[in-house]
Amino acid sequence: MKQKVEKGFTLIEMAVAIAVLAMIALAATAVTFQALKATGQSNDRMTAIPQVQNAGYWVSRDAQMAESIFVDNLQPSKFIILNWKDYENGDTTYHSVTYFFEDLSDGIGKLKRNHWSSAGADEETLIAQHIYYDPGDSDNTSIATYNSPELTVRLRALFGDASVTREYKAVRRPNL
Repeated sequence: MKQKVEKGFTLIEMAVAIAVLAMIALAATAVTFQALKATGQSNDRMTAIPQVQNAGYWVSRDAQMAESIFVDNLQPSKFIILNWKDYENGDTTYHSVTYFFEDLSDGIGKLKRNHWSSAGADEETLIAQHIYYDPGDSDNTSIATYNSPELTVRLRALFGDASVTREYKAVRRPNL
């Protein structure tokens, strides 16, 4: 008489297989969530970095031409005031640039630039968004200091989970 051989898995083999599959699924889920979180943080950072860089470019550019720089005792929303003169064809043109914050909400707002000149310019330009400015938080906020001849500007952008801080130093160009 032949013995009948049963085919299939035992209960223990099935429990081990299910446990292994559960661990693989858990690891795959954790990796997926980590990748999505890193992508979101990276996107936030990639939004904040150009804001700080653009603001640093404009402030440095104007500071190199400035004959006078004001950063102290300004109205609360004003950040920096720069003044200079151009001499062209025997005419003198006076320039004044004011950097100021607009639409501040929880210390985060837009940095704008107003350029006025005696030649008729009166332009307001959005320089950067998501810039953190809170004079009461001197350790973390965007701040400008002037010790002749050097203007130092620390700019901080906050967007989502990203915080980007850069420091720029500018010295007036020598007259040639």
